[in-house]
Amino acid sequence: MVINQKNSRARFHNSRPVSGATLPPPPLCHARKIFVAQSHLSSPVELRYVHLMRATAENIVRRLRDAGQTAYFAGGCVRDMVRGVEPHDFDIATTATPEQVRQVFPRTIPVGAAFGVILVLEGDHQFEVATFRSDAAYMDGRHPSAVRYGSPAEDAQRRDFTVNGLFFDPCADGAPGASALPGGSGRALAPRQPPGLIDFVGGVADIDRQIIRCIGEPRHRFAEDKLRLLRAVRFAANLGFEIEPATFAAVQEMAGQIHVVSAERIRDELIKIFTRPNAGRGLELLEKTGLLKEVLPEVAAMRGVEQPPAFHPEGDVFTHTKIMLDTLPADTSLELAFAVLLHDVGKPPTFVRAPDRIRFNEHDRVGAEMTEVILRRLRFSNEQIDQISLCVREHMKFQFVQEMRPAKLKRLLGRPTFSTELELHRIDCLSSHRNLENYDFLTQKLRELPPEVIKPEPLLTGHDLLALGFTPGPLVGQVLQEVAEAQLDERLRSREEALAYARHRRAELPNTD
Repeated sequence: MVINQKNSRARFHNSRPVSGATLPPPPLCHARKIFVAQSHLSSPVELRYVHLMRATAENIVRRLRDAGQTAYFAGGCVRDMVRGVEPHDFDIATTATPEQVRQVFPRTIPVGAAFGVILVLEGDHQFEVATFRSDAAYMDGRHPSAVRYGSPAEDAQRRDFTVNGLFFDPCADGAPGASALPGGSGRALAPRQPPGLIDFVGGVADIDRQIIRCIGEPRHRFAEDKLRLLRAVRFAANLGFEIEPATFAAVQEMAGQIHVVSAERIRDELIKIFTRPNAGRGLELLEKTGLLKEVLPEVAAMRGVEQPPAFHPEGDVFTHTKIMLDTLPADTSLELAFAVLLHDVGKPPTFVRAPDRIRFNEHDRVGAEMTEVILRRLRFSNEQIDQISLCVREHMKFQFVQEMRPAKLKRLLGRPTFSTELELHRIDCLSSHRNLENYDFLTQKLRELPPEVIKPEPLLTGHDLLALGFTPGPLVGQVLQEVAEAQLDERLRSREEALAYARHRRAELPNTD
């Protein structure tokens, strides 16, 4: 069966929670215990959720088999199980067409039926179920012009990298139990395939060797979907793998073609590179492959920009940024990751070799302006742009916190972005001079000052000033700001004192009667 893909678009979804309800465990297949890696999840609730999701995915496979179809786990979930890592979602590949899947499961969403992809909603979860297929030519560097339903072997051959081309039959007889895995150590199974694991492309051996390799000829694979150029870097960084030489050479050769990919898809890959483990290595791989100068030329310009050794013994701006990215905590926020990436983006254009030392005058202000331009180009949300740009603009002010007046310090502590700014400062210091005096000062102030002191209720409102005879206009906002400042400085401690101050300010105004 061939389906024309002209003018078709699909949005693919991984399994994600649909509601807060719980689901009784379904009957399990023979291979229930295969690949039960020791989980890195932080709580029994999370662990139970993942195990329940897995059991539900196995039940989908069983029901498809009961309907006379072949069905396997596919792609990244199998890769993670082979590595000894608990998968966080499960995709399923099957001989069933989308229409046949709908006949088995009453709750479905046809997110990509034109590509043979459908979402199955089961209890608390949703799963991507795709028909085995082979793809015709990719005319737009993203979508195949047509797809033909095919066999598991054909389906494996159309995928991007060998580590993502694996299948697993959770209902296979004789599959090994949890002892077959090294408990989430990141080491692969022995290359000999256990029952249930289906490998048409050498993916198990490449996991064992810890390499990212294209399935088939790399240039052909990347020509099909140019986003795979970034995905190669992302998987190598996230998994701690190397990119196989022929695949690496193809990425370098074709890096300039990444511009045919939409800004939104590029943004999403960059987020996955910089918010997950080994973000600094991801930055380095982007540079070495030539992708960095294509998608983030302002960051690529950091390479070779010297810094004063007294403050930055670690090296140039690029090296400093890479070290910071590798220092990011696990499960870091998007805002923190990109604040780290871009906090010194203003240094290359402001570099000056002054008589006393290298200087970057106003690089924080310049960097914030550049950050806004970069993030808008990548289609980040306005809220994300505002928060990240603020972190970049304000990051140099942390060196003066011990000299700040109480009001200014409290405004800093009370900013919605303060926790992100504070972590940016900590990582900045640890990745350079390692002096944490200002960080320790701020954390001590947070312990000393209760929230109601940092952000107290206003002593006056605009209505109060109007009742005192102020005329509506800018002066009302100015006086309210003066009162708020004096309140934070503890020069005004009560409503009565604030009213007295406002009456005095009113008396200073010329009489307009």
